Amino acid sequence: MTTLPAATAAEPAARNVELLKQRYARWAETKGSSVDEWMTFLDDNIKFGSLAGGAAHVAYMNNYSNKDALRSYFDGLAKNWAMIHYTVDEFVAQGDIVVVRGNCAWQNRRTQKVCSTPKIDFWRFRDGKAVEYFEYYDTAGVHAAAAD
Repeated sequence: MTTLPAATAAEPAARNVELLKQRYARWAETKGSSVDEWMTFLDDNIKFGSLAGGAAHVAYMNNYSNKDALRSYFDGLAKNWAMIHYTVDEFVAQGDIVVVRGNCAWQNRRTQKVCSTPKIDFWRFRDGKAVEYFEYYDTAGVHAAAAD
């Protein structure tokens, strides 16, 4: 078995982190309007998951298996929520995996209630494309803000 030098093994992880840093910065700066920038590096068959799993009030926060269907997630966010802030505190990378830790706050457009939550995003990359994503956040807070 051949072992890669540490610098070579770290290069894809560093590239993936840099790619995500740029996207998260634009996401925060545009208050969630940089959807097209996210779509450019997603694999056509991305496995996308959200902790809410399509529950009542947030059906678009669901699990998706391709990039075209995933567009409804972003459409649902834009229609139903206004971003107050999105702050990234840390990127942790190993091999083809990047974990992003931060926090965010969104206001529901219909109820005017705010959900502020810690946020963890899990990413897996292959050949420079995101092939897997799962987001973790306070689902009870999301449901409380979305419900009447």
